[in-house]
Amino acid sequence: MSEPVFLPAGDTALVVQFGEAVDAAVNRQVRHVAAKLRELSLAGIVDIVPTIRSLMVHYDPLVTRSSELQSAISEILHHQHEGEDGYRLWSIPVCYEGECAPDLDSVARDMKLDASEVVRGHTAAPQEVLMMGFLPGFPYLGLLPEAFDVPRRFEPRVKVPARSISIAVRQTTIYTVESPGGWHLIGRTPVEFFDPTRDAPILVAAGDRVHFQPVSLAEYEALRKDVEAGNYLPVVEDIAPGEGA
Repeated sequence: MSEPVFLPAGDTALVVQFGEAVDAAVNRQVRHVAAKLRELSLAGIVDIVPTIRSLMVHYDPLVTRSSELQSAISEILHHQHEGEDGYRLWSIPVCYEGECAPDLDSVARDMKLDASEVVRGHTAAPQEVLMMGFLPGFPYLGLLPEAFDVPRRFEPRVKVPARSISIAVRQTTIYTVESPGGWHLIGRTPVEFFDPTRDAPILVAAGDRVHFQPVSLAEYEALRKDVEAGNYLPVVEDIAPGEGA
């Protein structure tokens, strides 16, 4: 893994770039440094924003300096462990049929696969939450097999229905609310990933894993009624360090 690069972002923020490619190992390094920085609670840090392959640290220049932050981050990296952290594993039902999956057939054609093969590939293994962003509770997950390296849609949609499951560039996203979007819609889940009425409005966090489980349209509609009635919560397991697949 290459050495991180420190980049100034004005006089109140520092960017730490950990790599050029989207890579799960690089992303874990980003999240590890972000977590350790939060634990240190260094004076002058205003906010810590992890992304897929970089970290932005906002700071008060009247309290600390970029050089001091770089030293602290270098020290964290010097003692970084190589083992795998524990995580939460979510089982999330997804309907890959009919109006829930308006782009599934076109994606399958582009991948030169049958639609059922796309669904099998998308549900074969858990996907890791790489980062959160764009919308409240909106997760970016990956990385899918290389066959899923499809570009974004040429023409984005003005409205994407909430709870849509979308793919592009070997990643999966979940639209937590209705919004514009340019990724391919291959399914929809009955589960709310963002619900401001819950004690914990955002369902998943960076570092969690999500295993998508295919359900029929009839099962999706029944589960959706259960979710709306408050009678359904997705299955989640706590996986201890070293016990993951």
